[in-house]
Amino acid sequence: MPLARSLSVTSLSGLEEWDEEFDREDAVLFEIAWEVANKVGGIYTVIQTKARLTCEEWGENYFLVGPYMESSVRTQVELIEPCNATLRRTIDKMNSSGCKVYFGRWLIEGSPYVILLDVGFTAWSLDRWKIELWENFSIGVPWFDREANDAVLFGFLTAWLLGELTITTRECDEPPHIVAHFHEWLAGLGLVLCRQRQLPVATIFTTHATLLGRYLCAGSVDFYNKLAEFNVDKEAGDRQIYHRYCLERAAARCAHVFTTVSQITAIEAEHLLKRKPDIVTPNGLNVKKFSAMHEFQNLHAQSKARIQEFVRGHFYGHLDFNLDKTVFLFIAGRYEFSNKGADIFLEALARLNYLLRVNHSEVTIIAFFIMPARTNNFNVETLKGQAVRKQLWDTAQTVKERFGKKLYESLLVGQLPDVSKMLDKEDFTMMKRAIFATQRQCLPPICTHNMLEDSSDPILNCIRRIGLFNSAQDRVKVIFHPEFLSSTSPLLPVDYEEFVRGCHLGVFPSYYEPWGYTPAECTVMGIPSVSTNLSGFGCFMEEHIADPSAYGIYILDRRYRGVDESCNQLTSFLFQFCQQSRRQRIIQRNRTERLSDLLDWRYLGRATGFRYPRPASVPPSPAHSLHSSPHHSEAEDEEEPYDEDLEVEKDRVNIRQPFNLPNRNKNQTVGLPEKN
Repeated sequence: MPLARSLSVTSLSGLEEWDEEFDREDAVLFEIAWEVANKVGGIYTVIQTKARLTCEEWGENYFLVGPYMESSVRTQVELIEPCNATLRRTIDKMNSSGCKVYFGRWLIEGSPYVILLDVGFTAWSLDRWKIELWENFSIGVPWFDREANDAVLFGFLTAWLLGELTITTRECDEPPHIVAHFHEWLAGLGLVLCRQRQLPVATIFTTHATLLGRYLCAGSVDFYNKLAEFNVDKEAGDRQIYHRYCLERAAARCAHVFTTVSQITAIEAEHLLKRKPDIVTPNGLNVKKFSAMHEFQNLHAQSKARIQEFVRGHFYGHLDFNLDKTVFLFIAGRYEFSNKGADIFLEALARLNYLLRVNHSEVTIIAFFIMPARTNNFNVETLKGQAVRKQLWDTAQTVKERFGKKLYESLLVGQLPDVSKMLDKEDFTMMKRAIFATQRQCLPPICTHNMLEDSSDPILNCIRRIGLFNSAQDRVKVIFHPEFLSSTSPLLPVDYEEFVRGCHLGVFPSYYEPWGYTPAECTVMGIPSVSTNLSGFGCFMEEHIADPSAYGIYILDRRYRGVDESCNQLTSFLFQFCQQSRRQRIIQRNRTERLSDLLDWRYLGRATGFRYPRPASVPPSPAHSLHSSPHHSEAEDEEEPYDEDLEVEKDRVNIRQPFNLPNRNKNQTVGLPEKN
């Protein structure tokens, strides 16, 4: 597609006019971000997941530019010599001038080329570049802000790289068009320098979340209703981020094309960065479709069994609830108590606990909080729980083997066993000792780790206030795991993807969430989720789905309701979800997984103007239940088998009709119109 340029910046010199259409073979794309081969935040996921598709489209003309981090490079990057002669001369020239520039392949899907700039090696230039920054842009960076210092070094090195490249390509008969796509303020200075030096480079700047927006929301202000009223310079100065804000705003203003990831962030950027984005580019994922419909359901069952094993150990001595009637909820992400909605989630859990108790529900809720915080080690009581569980399992296996041997010997001599004699005194002694080991004088722990700041931790203080202490009377239990999940953990040995697959519902009631990868990941794995109309994901789903809750996408209203009203709405969502039968949850997971095409990088551009209709059958929600919907009792579930192929065909026909979509082969991807 032709490169769009905002009218407000076409007068800035440096970039020659391009033809409306140009051959991609004559263009080179550089994608610049601090998160290239450097896992810091969500932008890492954005770049990593779309690398394969971008490599397919741009081939050898696509290069990622990021910082050189030795620990990451050892495990993620294969260092090689540049195959492009022009680029090789550029890197050699920079290295001979006092830089350290590395070239290699990032070992992810697509194996994209990466150019890594060693900011530490060039730190000797920091003062000189800061002076240049002040003289040319009147932006002063304080010495104590290490992150901003890194942004200065990275920005000048990026501009140096692109500048040397443009000089080298002038020697070519037909120099290629250079496109540079910068992500976030940490990389934005490179864009500003390209424009100030009038380099013939087409620039794109994407903000995934504004700096000031994140800080303001963390301060519990009425952010979205007062966007137009903020004195942005004063607010940034009060929070000691004025220099960072200036770098971000300069990048947004200087870019030929300014983009953001959602409509809600576009409104924010227009008010805080003083420029309306030219294009909204939603974030996607690499979606892996299963050949058989039931495959992802099997993965859910397997992962759920792993989580259930952990729960058996964590609640030893207090396992007075039925795990087959237990629903696993979770919230995960950066530990921003209010921005990520952990506060409203906890309050809703307290209200849900009351509703389940007064209604004498047999359902138990276990809510996981997966948010990294400062800890010094695992909680001893938590580790002991897993040891006790393993000891009980070993005892059961020993007794089973002894029982099996006696049964086998009895059958060998042609006699039916005397069951009363199959277990001897030693067996009973062994089992009694195992039972006594499960006795516990304290309640199951809330937190799996020893917190360094226990007394001031927001989640733990909120739990103390609402009184959810995992007691026998509580129908809602809480487990706070303040560390990223890992399959090598001695406590909960699952990686994040496996954990998500094993849960029933992801809850992300964020107040500030420019996009929201956590609910998106739930969707592609067939797990229903709660998000909000203040998140990019929630707004995107509202735009493209007529009835999101029917597809397992519950969207909480946090824009037009007060906190208490939003909390009541979330409680209602959770209570309705708890009332669903196992069959209803299976149907809903199938529908959720069918939305995965909407979030696939390959199809994101085709979803414009498309809107999923309501499902052909009534959504499996107790609040909307009619006679045609799935029934509630397990007995009726068994009498009325669920035909997934029939359900898919109903939805396929239902989705085609309103849009006159062509008929598809049954094995084809369903749900999106063909590109015109």
